[in-house]
Amino acid sequence: MVFRSKVDWFFLRFILIVLLVVALVCFLPLFLDDVPFLAVIILTSIFVIMTSFMLVSVFSIRYIFHEEYLLIKGWPIRSRIPYEHITKVSPTTKIFTGHNMLSSRDALEIFNRKTYSGSVKVSPENKTEFLAELKKRCPNLEVHD
Repeated sequence: MVFRSKVDWFFLRFILIVLLVVALVCFLPLFLDDVPFLAVIILTSIFVIMTSFMLVSVFSIRYIFHEEYLLIKGWPIRSRIPYEHITKVSPTTKIFTGHNMLSSRDALEIFNRKTYSGSVKVSPENKTEFLAELKKRCPNLEVHD
């Protein structure tokens, strides 16, 4: 079973602000002085690469339930968490700290013994169905509301 990451307005505004800052950093020097054509090509390429990387990594996040593990996939990062390592799930709005694979403040923190920080934050579109599937695969799971 595959779940996409929920995207909320807060996160979209945040990404837009970051993209505007990147655009300013890349294109403002072009208007300050007589700039060689090579600099225009380099700065435009940097902008396109950074923008593409950010957008693909944000909008490609998926949570995939396999037979033995939960795969949290967001290009270029993947986390494979065996169900027996998942201990607890609780809601969270702290999206700027910890191991995050989300694009919404309406998130869940999955505590486990596998990831480097001890937990990973996710934001599935259908949270109720995601939790039901996780409970089905992790019978000893603690769920905090």
